[in-house]
Amino acid sequence: MLHKFLEDYLKDIELALLALNQVYVERYTEEILTPTRVNLRLRIRWYSGYLLKINEVVIVENNVLTFLDYRYHCQDQQNSLIFCYDSTPHFSNLSNFPHHKHLPEDVIACEKPELVQVLQEVSILI
Repeated sequence: MLHKFLEDYLKDIELALLALNQVYVERYTEEILTPTRVNLRLRIRWYSGYLLKINEVVIVENNVLTFLDYRYHCQDQQNSLIFCYDSTPHFSNLSNFPHHKHLPEDVIACEKPELVQVLQEVSILI
């Protein structure tokens, strides 16, 4: 049985997706590895052609959701990068290492965004 925190988190994501306009979900995969660990992979396509690829590894530790890894990659109709938030440890000079955001011409420090915030960010861009 899936931990209640993970169950609630996945339910919140589903509700956030249902609230989006002008989109369809190309892929939605919940890989439940243990009752306290889920790997989540999504591809969300806006009718305008924008694509958001989501990858998360989420666990429950001490009754807290913890993200072991994440990547939120957004691209336009021509497959050009709009932004990508991720936790890959390859920019150790940034203040929020390993959290950062790729932009078309730069990489900046940032906190890990909530997935709902990322969905809103894409919706506002479109």
